[in-house]
Amino acid sequence: MYFCPNQSTNIFILKSSVFLVMFATLTQFPYQKIKKRFNLAFFFLTLLSRLFSFFPDDPRHFAPKGCATLHANGDSPLAPAPTQTHPSGEEERETWGKKIDFLLSVIGFAVDLANVWRFPYLCYKNGGGAFLVPYLFFMVIAGMPLFYMELALGQYNREGAAGVWKICPIFKGVGFTVILISLYVGFYYNVIISWALFYLFSSFTSELPWVHCNNTWNSPNCSDWADNSSVVVMVLTKTFIFLRRGVLHIQDSNGIDDLGRPRWQLTSCLGVVIVLLYFSLWKGVKTSGKVVWITATMPYVVLTVLLLRGVTLPGAIDGIKAYLSVDFLRLCDAKVWIEAATQICFSLGVGFGVLIAFSSYNKFSNNCYRDAIITSSINSLTSFFSGFVVFSFLGYMSHKHNVALDKVARDGAGLVFVIYPEAIATLPGSSVWAVIFFIMLLTLGIDSAVSIHPSTSTRPQIDTYYFSQVTCVFMDYNGGMYVFTLLDHFAAGTSILFGVLIEAIGIAWFYGVDRFSDDIEEMIGQRPGMYWRLCWKFVSPCFLLFMVCVSFATFNPPNYGSYTFPPWANMVGWCLAMSSMAMVPLYAIYKLCTLPGKFCDRLAYAITPETEHHLVDNGEVRQYTVSADATMI
Repeated sequence: MYFCPNQSTNIFILKSSVFLVMFATLTQFPYQKIKKRFNLAFFFLTLLSRLFSFFPDDPRHFAPKGCATLHANGDSPLAPAPTQTHPSGEEERETWGKKIDFLLSVIGFAVDLANVWRFPYLCYKNGGGAFLVPYLFFMVIAGMPLFYMELALGQYNREGAAGVWKICPIFKGVGFTVILISLYVGFYYNVIISWALFYLFSSFTSELPWVHCNNTWNSPNCSDWADNSSVVVMVLTKTFIFLRRGVLHIQDSNGIDDLGRPRWQLTSCLGVVIVLLYFSLWKGVKTSGKVVWITATMPYVVLTVLLLRGVTLPGAIDGIKAYLSVDFLRLCDAKVWIEAATQICFSLGVGFGVLIAFSSYNKFSNNCYRDAIITSSINSLTSFFSGFVVFSFLGYMSHKHNVALDKVARDGAGLVFVIYPEAIATLPGSSVWAVIFFIMLLTLGIDSAVSIHPSTSTRPQIDTYYFSQVTCVFMDYNGGMYVFTLLDHFAAGTSILFGVLIEAIGIAWFYGVDRFSDDIEEMIGQRPGMYWRLCWKFVSPCFLLFMVCVSFATFNPPNYGSYTFPPWANMVGWCLAMSSMAMVPLYAIYKLCTLPGKFCDRLAYAITPETEHHLVDNGEVRQYTVSADATMI
């Protein structure tokens, strides 16, 4: 069918008007105070948005004038062009116009901010090069098999995260679990992007705002790093104060129960991010196909430029040596292995439903095995490559301030919003380097954000999702960092591991590894080897079960610096985590209660693919055994 702007534009204008009224009311937005650099940045962003809209790269632009093609039954707004027919003769959903569009979309989703701010620090902290041993081990036995499983599952069944469970209806709750998790993650992930956008806007000046201590937001402790009586002391830096007091204004809040007033600057940046994401997906592949070419490739260009600049700085080689130093004794520490396993679980993006949705638009005969190997390998190599960039600048910072490297090495937001801006501020032409760096962060974030939520939703749900993002405004209050920390701690930790565990059990033990292997052979003409079947049947589920147990056993309540969250906040966090995990048993109960017949008949229907329910009617129920043949080895 066609999505005609004449009707949709009116609806969008109406929704936008409601959104702007809510936005102005919540933020008390002082329009008259917008600075020139914000106007300039908005101009460039608007220009890019219009360019994406005017140049279609898809045969569907020959549709009636002013109309963009929309699929009627797809789960993703990234739905590409021509239709494909399943061997069964049923009409298929649309497929990607170009194979490279799919690969760039998957790479762009998997390669996100964590590749820049998490992996390099873990590698340095856990034995340098020795950390690659457990990392690669878990990549081979769990990461790649699960990545391959999701790509094959979506490509064969041509459905999104919830729809694929027609192969075993009782597990459909897993699909709703990952959709909820994606929704929760989006609430705070978009906020991170808005911070990067704020820093980008702030960089359009001749002198960066965090290079001096004479700003209105500075505290009396504003200074540089210092060496006091041969004891290295980290004093509050200008960039740290800029983040806390100039950007977040957290000094005006006493905790999560006292959020204070909204920050109109951050809320306006969040509004720009939401609009960019909305229009990136508004016309499907006509816009997203172009966005992914920019957002998936730009980070590699910027990382290369930053590396070439970083290695020329004094102390950079010392930082890289520290990054690659090998300490095999660290491998005797169980914590190193746990952190490597955790990094694998979250870095590949398994369990968010995105890989399933993306692959569902592939041609039926597409070689998903090759895609899984290529994209998962690129993700890991990107993490390793970004470490050289990060530690070349950390080595420079260590040399410049004459402090030990471990005093400047950190992960998370502290790296990209404190250490990097501090290093960039000391370079000639610092504003240019700041713009380049924050454009990279912006593209990394947008690429993943474009994929996370809408890929598991229908078009009406996409509209609802983006306008529900007004709830994110609470993370742009003075105390919004406390809300952000709470969401980050509970939204996608144990719950995502639980979701992937149930997904692996449903595929390997209920649908069956043998049947799943037959499906793959039907698609690519080659049956998965014994290694992959072993991993799907035993290794990956055991690995995920271990990770879920470790996640519960090592749980620590969230905190932000010295601030400890009150009990009610922890309770809210646990309710958030449990709300997604509860979808699995709740839907299973619902399914068993709504199916006809006795309990045994209901159970048979619930675990049998929907296309084979006629066999249950005839009494031909599949038998489950634990024999050697059943293990498909």
